[in-house]
Amino acid sequence: MVTAPDEHGELEGPYITRTREEWASLWESSPVRLTGEMVRALRATQDPTEVDQIEQVYLPLTQLLNIYIAEANTLHRRSNDYLQLNHGSVPFVIGVAGSVAVGKSTTSRLLRELLAQGPGHPKVDLITTDGFLYPNAELQRRGLMNRKGFPESYDRRALLKFVMAVKSRAREVRAPVYSHLVYDIVPGEEVVVRRPDILIVEGLNVLQPPRRLSRDGSPTLAVSDFFDFSVYVDASPESLRRWYVERFMVLRRTAFRNPRSYFRRYVSLTDDEALAMASEIWDTINAPNLVENILPTRGRATVVLRKDESHDVEWIKIRKV
Repeated sequence: MVTAPDEHGELEGPYITRTREEWASLWESSPVRLTGEMVRALRATQDPTEVDQIEQVYLPLTQLLNIYIAEANTLHRRSNDYLQLNHGSVPFVIGVAGSVAVGKSTTSRLLRELLAQGPGHPKVDLITTDGFLYPNAELQRRGLMNRKGFPESYDRRALLKFVMAVKSRAREVRAPVYSHLVYDIVPGEEVVVRRPDILIVEGLNVLQPPRRLSRDGSPTLAVSDFFDFSVYVDASPESLRRWYVERFMVLRRTAFRNPRSYFRRYVSLTDDEALAMASEIWDTINAPNLVENILPTRGRATVVLRKDESHDVEWIKIRKV
């Protein structure tokens, strides 16, 4: 249940809430632009995000991010001066989290494009945590094929080492590549990240806290410990379920028909059978993962973008600094 803001837009707790109209009014004119054609190329299947939503939601978000980035750079320079160090700038890391089918990929790609047009035209890289899923053979060995997307299905140690290396300004950091077509890690393929100014890390569980203590009883690290800013893309469970089923039906008529597709077997199903299959996958895998693992991390985000049933962002929560 959403608590309405008071006359000052304030909420109890660590967040303030702004309606989309209030949020849009914060944007100050800038040279950053996206055309309709660019938006269509960036958005995911079944995501209806259009230019007006970018102008009203994502441009103000980008300007807020640029404030955070500028302040982080200033703090780094002043810290270097105080400690008499001569270290280069540290990459600014942004986490993007949320459920399956909520539109994380579109949000991440839009932020990458908009931030790259910002002050100084920074180098912005995007990595998804899909590449850190264990290969299917390993998931089968561990009995986790039906838990794909749950925290235990990821090589969290490898993901943590990757983000730590980027944050430490390693010259070159490599990550595995995941194919949604074959539903597995692609052997021999890698994504190479070379000292970006900004790194966006997108994934279901990127805001998870450490899950256990080390042998000496001290807390372990989580990838979210290295985020400078985080975004949680939110929607009602009912909308998420409907979007997932709709996307499944579209993919059944398109990508699933590819001879290499892991899901090709679903093409021969009747519409009713396909609807039943998509609903079962959601109810037995995606919904439990949302409730148990993803949704509990929403309160750890810097910004929450809440979508209505039409995929439009209707309000924004911002953590008080």
